[in-house]
Amino acid sequence: MTRALHRRLDRLRDDFDYAKHRASDPVDFVHGFASADDQEVVGLVAASLAFGNVKAVRRSVARVLAVLGPHPAATLAKARRSTLERRLDGFVHRVWRGEHVAALLANAGALRRREGSLGVAFERRLAAHGGDLREGLAAFADELRGPSPDRSMAHLVPDPRAGSACKRLMLYLRWMIRPADGVDLGLWTGVSPSVLLVPVDTHVQRISGNLGLTDRPTASWRTAEEITTELRRLDPADPVKYDFALCHLGVSRQCPSRRDPDICGRCALREVCKHWR
Repeated sequence: MTRALHRRLDRLRDDFDYAKHRASDPVDFVHGFASADDQEVVGLVAASLAFGNVKAVRRSVARVLAVLGPHPAATLAKARRSTLERRLDGFVHRVWRGEHVAALLANAGALRRREGSLGVAFERRLAAHGGDLREGLAAFADELRGPSPDRSMAHLVPDPRAGSACKRLMLYLRWMIRPADGVDLGLWTGVSPSVLLVPVDTHVQRISGNLGLTDRPTASWRTAEEITTELRRLDPADPVKYDFALCHLGVSRQCPSRRDPDICGRCALREVCKHWR
């Protein structure tokens, strides 16, 4: 089964239309900037707001980037939190308001001023916790969230210690750490892709269940660990390389929730899907 799964997942990646799907993915915003400093800031914005309807997400990300201007990293280097709050007055995305995004940006700016980049900051916290992703990411998230966060801020930057899948944080790490491949950017070269966990949303959780990678019914940190453990059997050095294709297979409704001969007949994963085995 492992050999067949490996072959089919590789086929899915090889045949996937990355350019088409990237155009509707939040990561596309990151590719609109040339410098690594700007890309890590834009990536934080785009990943943090990647919750909900695709059109709403893109609209909200664009609104924040308009505030940051053509050089987001330079803006964060000098902008005060009060200034960011004023510029984002009236902003709303799901349960988050302009004040929450302004706090995230101000905290990220302060972290960049102290340590040079968000990548260096994450690498140091990961190393300080012996390479333990959960604890290293939790320390990094603490800095981005700031002290005494309200419920909305705690949701915008979740705490990995609490047990959620932390999909948006994992998405950000994937973009920054995985080798550049036209989607991910490979900016944080001091961290190995082997430590990453799959960003688990409802699509990845469901498709992973179909493939036998997990039998957990909900997305959680344990679910992400379980799926990634199985994917490490296929590629220990880069276990999350299949994530983009798997996620967009679900987003584009090319993997239905039940057996559908018309749709499933074209799927590269049909041979290893529980609905067809």
